[in-house]
Amino acid sequence: MHHTNSKYNIKYIFVSGGVISGIGKGTTTASIGLLLKSAGFKVSPIKFENYLNIDAGTINPIEHGDPFLCEDGTEADMDIGTYEKFLDEDMEKDNFVTVGQIYKKVIDRERRFEYNGEDVEAIPHITNEIIARIKNLGKKTNADIVIIELGGTAGEYQNVFYYEAARIMTLQNPGDVIHVHVSYVPTPAHLGEPKTKPTQLSVRTLNSLGIQPDFIIVRSDKPLDQRRKDRLALFCNTNKESVISSPDVSSVYQIPMVLHKQSLDAKILKKLGLPVRIPDLTAWEQLLSKIQTKKQKTIEIAIVGKYFGTGDYQLRDSYAALFDAIDHASWSVGVEVKTKWISAEKVEKEGIETFIGSPDGVIVPIGWGERGAEGMIRTASYAREKKIPYLGLCYGMQLAVIAFARDILGFKDANTTENDPNTKHPVITLMPKQKEFMEKRAYGGTMRLGGWEANVKKNTISYKAYEEFNQFINKNVGLTSERHRHRYEFNNKYTNDFEKKGLIISAWSTEENLAEIIELPIAVHPFYLGTQGHPEYKSRPLKPHPLFVSFIRACSARQN
Repeated sequence: MHHTNSKYNIKYIFVSGGVISGIGKGTTTASIGLLLKSAGFKVSPIKFENYLNIDAGTINPIEHGDPFLCEDGTEADMDIGTYEKFLDEDMEKDNFVTVGQIYKKVIDRERRFEYNGEDVEAIPHITNEIIARIKNLGKKTNADIVIIELGGTAGEYQNVFYYEAARIMTLQNPGDVIHVHVSYVPTPAHLGEPKTKPTQLSVRTLNSLGIQPDFIIVRSDKPLDQRRKDRLALFCNTNKESVISSPDVSSVYQIPMVLHKQSLDAKILKKLGLPVRIPDLTAWEQLLSKIQTKKQKTIEIAIVGKYFGTGDYQLRDSYAALFDAIDHASWSVGVEVKTKWISAEKVEKEGIETFIGSPDGVIVPIGWGERGAEGMIRTASYAREKKIPYLGLCYGMQLAVIAFARDILGFKDANTTENDPNTKHPVITLMPKQKEFMEKRAYGGTMRLGGWEANVKKNTISYKAYEEFNQFINKNVGLTSERHRHRYEFNNKYTNDFEKKGLIISAWSTEENLAEIIELPIAVHPFYLGTQGHPEYKSRPLKPHPLFVSFIRACSARQN
């Protein structure tokens, strides 16, 4: 990694969106980051969100998609996950900003009399705080280039201060700031031709905020023709080379190549006065050929969860990290995965055989609270009895423990105190000592958040998986780390009961000795594993997570 800092100022790329939200600013930001990183520059991305929440942890996943969980415990927007996957680097709290954080910081300062009695106003105080966040990230990470993604769409009143900050930075750092505007060109069915007017209006809005985009990245269903490029260049006050086509592709991992073919990386470096270097995209090209190879085999995985949201529309977003992890592992194993969505509440009401049938694997993902829990417990029992590969993530691990306690230990009322505070067998519970411990450690007060280390037992499914992919921090003691986001824990008082009846606790946390992974021996079940951490948040396209790979292999083997 060359550091060109000594010779050049830090450079800044603002990425804004036009016409509709969800247009692909996040993947565009990540793709530009990947191209520049592959050309040897140190890149740091930062996402600015429009909401007043301090973080994404309290937002319903159906509302805003699955919050992405960082190593340091930050609960961020899904785009932060996209940055991690494309750049293969951990993001943290400095890469994620909300309007709520900015206002809070300025108001707290005012209360401490740190503005020495002056009028505290949106401009310059709010904009100064925004600029400070951007510049601090650049310094702290020793970046050559900071890429700033502005949430939402140009023309919303909530993000006007972000654009104002961008305008001020452009003025104060001549030659070091460029603007990339990602916009939408629709092709209405009744017309059959792409219409550029919405993008023209979006750029005009930017102009009225004092910003002229250097590049317009056009999102559309088909590649943009030359005539449309010419029109956009003319009406948006830019040259034809600066209009980049980014049509829909079958995999988001193709986007860096699409942009690279149009020399976007070289054009950006030129504009920023940085040396133009050819990015090394070998690993990425290999990944794409894995994705695009025709798979010989398709496996079906049933996902029994509770955030399947509004109609059929929001499905993927509520469990975004999970689907990415399944994709990454399936490409590495070389199978096609078909997912079947099952609402846990339906399983409760209408019987399990009908819904689940005989898939090649079952996943019970993250969840909170009572709704649907009994359906997920029945699912865990079903997969265990029918010997269907089972992967329980966080809640899915806890509910598998409850299912085992009821079925095998004979504790008919076994439960988690989250759902039944009066159960005689609280096999999952909140521990008093740990309550204090968490209050010291986690932002959310009582949550175990972020990366926690654990020791994995030898000769277990988990150990073999981590070993094969060389994912131990320290192999001598089987040390690993996974990200956590939960309050309730396995109740250690029951350890002996479970172990006597054949449940293996295959990983214990180094702090506090909490049960991290449970599994059944291979002699009893082909693959039955629950993990208290969230391996899905650490999965990367070039480094699929070992537990997901083992699970997908077990599903594939079941077919034979």
